[in-house]
Amino acid sequence: MADQVTDSAEAPAAVRHAEETMGTVFSFDVRGGEPHAVRAALDEAVTGLHRVDAVFSTYREDSQISRLRRGEVTVEECDPEVAEVLELAAEAERLSDGWFSTSYRGSLDPTGIVKGWAVERAARRLADVPGVCGVSLNGGGDVQLLGTPGGQRPWRVGVSDPLRPGGLAAVISAAGADELSVATSGTAERGDHIVDPRTGRSAVTDLVAVTVVGPRLTWVDCWATAAFAMGSREGLAWLESLPDVEALLITAGDEVRCTGGLAARLG
Repeated sequence: MADQVTDSAEAPAAVRHAEETMGTVFSFDVRGGEPHAVRAALDEAVTGLHRVDAVFSTYREDSQISRLRRGEVTVEECDPEVAEVLELAAEAERLSDGWFSTSYRGSLDPTGIVKGWAVERAARRLADVPGVCGVSLNGGGDVQLLGTPGGQRPWRVGVSDPLRPGGLAAVISAAGADELSVATSGTAERGDHIVDPRTGRSAVTDLVAVTVVGPRLTWVDCWATAAFAMGSREGLAWLESLPDVEALLITAGDEVRCTGGLAARLG
């Protein structure tokens, strides 16, 4: 639910690529660096995303997560990334007082954290290539930005307006930030897919979308989901309490609510 807003003025050479996996499209934009080295790192990042899908997909009967859910393997017998993701998810659940959860209809389902974690990991791999000055990786509308695209302009991300198809609710600027991420949870594109952990059923709130901005996509993706389940009043108050986090909440009544520092990120 976010679109990258680009400006090529005085920008270094860009390597761009789109890859379909995990049921969505991942769009890469890498600025600077030696092209062959960037391409090699991009190939590794793409392979890594497909590997994450193979390991964590709840739709694949042979994935490690599916086998873990059925009790056929233990966490210790899975790839180390499984334990890493489950530990991060447990921390997200603790920090959100249970509003973020890896339980879906009584079964293990870390889907809510996997994509953000995978995007952030892939983006950081590309940013480590010598000479690369900036990376933007958009995974199904959730974006991790690192560095700058070059020239005099920062990365900018357009946030789709859930009530006005084709329109933008805001444009987020990464000016002054070495790393910034933007994640949105809502019902506009995927319907009622967000679960209320207290009931196990679809979350019923006054919100249609929550966009969260912060340094790391692993976390802001979780926070957007948790805040949506909370509703606008509790969700906004909780997001205000988190360090280095800003947010934009849109209600079904077309009311826009923002954290106090979001204005500094608009542009």
